[in-house]
Amino acid sequence: MERPSWAPEGVDIDRPNAARMYDYALGGAHNFAVDRELVRQAEQSVSGVARVARANRAFLGRLVRWLVAAGVRQFLDIGSGIPTVGNVHEVAQRAAPGTRVMYVDIDPVAVAHSRLILDGNPYADVIQGDLRRPGEILRDPTVLSTLDFNEPVAVLLVAVLHFVPDEDGPAGTISGLVDALASGSYVGLSHGTAEHNDDDAATMSRVYRRTTTPLHLRTRSEVLTLVNGLSLVEPGLVPVTDWHPDPSPEPATPCPEMLGLLGRKP
Repeated sequence: MERPSWAPEGVDIDRPNAARMYDYALGGAHNFAVDRELVRQAEQSVSGVARVARANRAFLGRLVRWLVAAGVRQFLDIGSGIPTVGNVHEVAQRAAPGTRVMYVDIDPVAVAHSRLILDGNPYADVIQGDLRRPGEILRDPTVLSTLDFNEPVAVLLVAVLHFVPDEDGPAGTISGLVDALASGSYVGLSHGTAEHNDDDAATMSRVYRRTTTPLHLRTRSEVLTLVNGLSLVEPGLVPVTDWHPDPSPEPATPCPEMLGLLGRKP
């Protein structure tokens, strides 16, 4: 296919990518035909792919609003994805102008579009980085010029850890991040789980094996082991739709496929 003008050179436009698939599921425009086709195929096999994406995005918004209300003014969003409506800086800076936000993503399309959106915003920036190398992220000059790790920081790992296999040590990655944070910092995450429906989980795993980022779903207990040492904010690890839901006469459609939590460093 012809390379779109917004696609950075070197980006593989012939193989699906999880960040671009997520963008398409949320109604975004920065995705390729291969991404759209794989999402459509997934929807035919497992109804609710777009529903899960929207539920996860809504969870992110509630998480950021809760953290700002708790006094957090610094965010490190790793695996931030392609910018769509409801970005962390939009939500946080609307509630508390001057809140500093650092985005990190491994996908060059996500980084390129984040730079365009953040141009002129003195309190937010983006780098290309790999979650599996937390030390490199924490030492990056742009990160250090944006965030003060002597003060509390909220690290967001939303819908990203299920792309990190066990052999790459996701628990160690989180531990490495937490060790660099000041007391009173937070880690918020969401994670896909296989516990809701084994058949659907197996289907989604097969779908994502065709992308650059295969899926590694985990059980509830396995997700909890990733955040040992953190104090969980109530209600703990729950489906993302059950984490501090917005008041509404009609509750959100349940999303058992995606678990979410917020932990605090003592």
